Amino acid sequence: MRHISLWCSFLVCVAALQANASQEARLREFILSRRSSGSCASNVHEPSFSVKGSLRAEYSVSGQGALKAADKIAALPGQPDGVSFNQYGGYVTVDEKNGRALFYYFVEATHDAAAKPLLLWLNGGPGCSSLGYGAMIELGPFRINSDNKTLSRNENAWNTEANVLFLESPAGVGFSYSNTSSDYNKSGDQRTTDDAYVFLINWLERFPEYKGRAFYISGESYAGHHAPQLAATILSHNIESKRTIINLQAILVGNPYLDDYKNKKGKIDYLWSHGVISDEVWANINKNCKFSPSDGKVCDDAMAAYDSGYISGDNIYSPVCIIESDGTYFSSSNGPGIDPCSDHYIHAYLNNPMVQKAFHARSTKWTGCTLGLDRCSIVDDADHQMAARARATGVAVQGTPSMTLASLYLNHGARGRPTKRLEAMFSNTKEVLCLLRSGELAIKFLTSSLREH
Repeated sequence: MRHISLWCSFLVCVAALQANASQEARLREFILSRRSSGSCASNVHEPSFSVKGSLRAEYSVSGQGALKAADKIAALPGQPDGVSFNQYGGYVTVDEKNGRALFYYFVEATHDAAAKPLLLWLNGGPGCSSLGYGAMIELGPFRINSDNKTLSRNENAWNTEANVLFLESPAGVGFSYSNTSSDYNKSGDQRTTDDAYVFLINWLERFPEYKGRAFYISGESYAGHHAPQLAATILSHNIESKRTIINLQAILVGNPYLDDYKNKKGKIDYLWSHGVISDEVWANINKNCKFSPSDGKVCDDAMAAYDSGYISGDNIYSPVCIIESDGTYFSSSNGPGIDPCSDHYIHAYLNNPMVQKAFHARSTKWTGCTLGLDRCSIVDDADHQMAARARATGVAVQGTPSMTLASLYLNHGARGRPTKRLEAMFSNTKEVLCLLRSGELAIKFLTSSLREH
């Protein structure tokens, strides 16, 4: 009950968080590109996601204590006075041979960190930064001010209730990198999940005080795939090893991208119910679209008949960032707690050499979202191997296999034994792209699958 109450407080805080326009645009691009792509061209042998039986930690246990000390952040440039919690930033190698390493930013809880759980935050995209968007705009301890140089406190920071770990994943996102350029052509659900698991195993060696600590995975948007896939991987390894390697308690996904067709159906219903598209256009779309793989040009033409205009995909009532021809930018209006131009602030701040040095990041050009890292993430097919595994375990999968299998492990164990673990979904009710209605439609399928089990 203590953990349930803790996460209820998180759900209250998250309602005020602003997701970012760049992340929204990245997901739109991904969806459009994958509708015309039927396979993973760069890695035909691993077109989707499956839980691997064994993932070897690539990093040596020795010397981790020294690495932890080196990762401690004395202070971030421009941070406010009176910061008492510990901050860390640095790299964890997940593939020594290829020189692939993931960047993390870790903030301990503001009070009683030793008694608080550990939470991993993943942003979506796929290919968008958990440091830039998750930590610096949404739920981290600081917000970047409009001067691009100073920080202010985030009143809704999640590290008031947990020790929060932000991971830039996969390699190629943000400060994460690989010394083998071909690695970037093999990114996708499988590689992202495998690397995240190896990262966690190695990170826990660097921070051994968190071994056995209650652990949660949370994220938004395309993390609706990554979070349950990582959860399934963790629990599968716990079961196979007959011990608790990582003490996973729950997964939480916010406005998750779970299923392309239900997402599209939910979006159309939402825009119509809020007066953005007309009754006639909405009726024509529902007449010509089944929101299934059978949809074709007639449906596309019907969908093309509406224009949602220049509104925020994160909140249709929020201001938007106006960019002038000379490059200057400003908010279209003032809204409490919302600055639609925050994306400009994070790019300026995180590309400051002094900031990169303080984070212990390599000197590089930081970008919020990276293109070309999704070649093995297929919108309509990304989870078919996971679905096969779920069915083999006795679960009828109907549309959201990654959530289904994670729920199977979380609620029933791999062999049907009941557990006390749980999963939850939270939503910003004003978001357009991955919205509450889309999640409701997907969760209905999930609930049906678990009920049949």
